[in-house]
Amino acid sequence: MAGGRARLLLLLLLLLAALLAVPLAATEREPRLRPPAEAPVRLFTEPELARYDGQKEGQPIYLAVKGVVFDVTSGKEFYGKGAPYNALVGKDSTRGVAKMSLDPADLTHDITGLTEEELKSLDDTFNNVYKAKYPIVGYTSRRILNEDGSPNLDFKPEDQPHFNIKDEF
Repeated sequence: MAGGRARLLLLLLLLLAALLAVPLAATEREPRLRPPAEAPVRLFTEPELARYDGQKEGQPIYLAVKGVVFDVTSGKEFYGKGAPYNALVGKDSTRGVAKMSLDPADLTHDITGLTEEELKSLDDTFNNVYKAKYPIVGYTSRRILNEDGSPNLDFKPEDQPHFNIKDEF
């Protein structure tokens, strides 16, 4: 039990350290393809994320893939109200992104049963579209919390499918 808590604390400290890391000089900065997030990075529950579904004018539009919440407001012509990909927003649509599907049954975080081709498509889209183009504003609480909201003491990033903490930032 204590080992699980220590791992969770270490994970949270690593995430915080990565978020607060600032280069010492401008020459040390790596080029960024996406704009920085204006809001602090935070955890989103499913009901909180659902508020950012593109239906209200002037409100940000958020989409989660692999438990990472992106601000896709700059692409509101694709994700806003009545737009072709609006079904993906306000939730973790990992399976839908992997399958390139807008079927409501696929608009979930669950990747159980995806083919290797679909998993590769998911990784390519995650890295080359979402991470490259949109700022990260948070993470879904499902990544580190149990269904009842308590900390998942057995959570280990290395056990998560397709999760690499270095790729998160």
